Amino acid sequence: MPIKRASWPQGRVVVLEHTSKVLLGNALGDPHVRPLHVWLPPQYDLKKFAATRFPVLFDLVGFTGTGMSHTNWKNFGENLPERAARLIHEKKLGPVILVFPDCFTALGGNQYINSSAIGNYADYLTQELIPFVDANFRTLASREHRGCFGKSSGGYGAIVHGMKYAKYWGAVADHSGDAYFDFVYRSDWPNTLNQLQKYAQSKREEGAINVLKLEKKCADGFDDGRVKNFLESFWKKSKSSGTEGHVLMMLAMAASYDPDPQAPNGFRLPFNLETGEIIETRWKQWLKHDPIHMADKHVKALRSLKGIFIDCGWADQYQIHYGSRILSKKLAQLGVDHVYEEFNDNHSDIDYRMDRSLPYLVKVLRPK
Repeated sequence: MPIKRASWPQGRVVVLEHTSKVLLGNALGDPHVRPLHVWLPPQYDLKKFAATRFPVLFDLVGFTGTGMSHTNWKNFGENLPERAARLIHEKKLGPVILVFPDCFTALGGNQYINSSAIGNYADYLTQELIPFVDANFRTLASREHRGCFGKSSGGYGAIVHGMKYAKYWGAVADHSGDAYFDFVYRSDWPNTLNQLQKYAQSKREEGAINVLKLEKKCADGFDDGRVKNFLESFWKKSKSSGTEGHVLMMLAMAASYDPDPQAPNGFRLPFNLETGEIIETRWKQWLKHDPIHMADKHVKALRSLKGIFIDCGWADQYQIHYGSRILSKKLAQLGVDHVYEEFNDNHSDIDYRMDRSLPYLVKVLRPK
């Protein structure tokens, strides 16, 4: 059937440019001047709402994405502004301002946390973009009326911000966010190691090898050159494979969870590149960032939130539904009120789940 254009008011997207001091001089050399898309609901421009201030939601997109990807035209579906406009028209969603940050990096994205190897993206959001949006639009400029949401890496960012930066956010929604790292990441490292082997400085040859000599070059999570070679090759390519994309993702996670300015490339690795042995001291650095382990340390912050929404498809190909269940179980044990839902789908193309989360967030954030 042909796609029919919506007849109801659509609101408008405003494109601003923000110059960041936080991102200036970041280790990857990524831009510190970035576009910022902001969607204003239809009510924003009506005379009878001229003095009205609105709650705000920040959209934290998933890995390899940027805020602009959610305001672009979408074939056979709705982009996020169109979805919000429809929900408002259907009286399922109260008027809200949506903010779409650009947090893309040369490593394919980030986890919305501070990292010396990638950039301080938590500070970028909380210390720069929040006051920038509040200064330019009629927002309800307090944490009680401000929330964040996202899927995958964005869902991870939302729940972690609800733990570590609750003074900025009143409610969060976590769609299929990374959790239970032993399932989500650990099982993918053998594939990553196999791909990185192709970029080793010394090519493998049949016959006797000195494993002790080779593995020492990779001790303590250090790169022996193959990670550097992979990244340089990846950045030069005009087209990359899905396998290479997964390698990049694992390296981005290492740069997020175990940065070290003294290490090659600015971060450590959780596995020895040569033998594939897990380096327990390094893996512990990763687990410190796992939401299922973080929750115990941030109970007060989590309880202070006006709303927590978590969901995941029970066929998630990255096994995130197990981490989501453990996280919900942990929150329940800690007495943290939250909503947890599952649905019959996997990790891909699940923006329709925002029909559940956005009304929930606006309901708890709007003025009483």
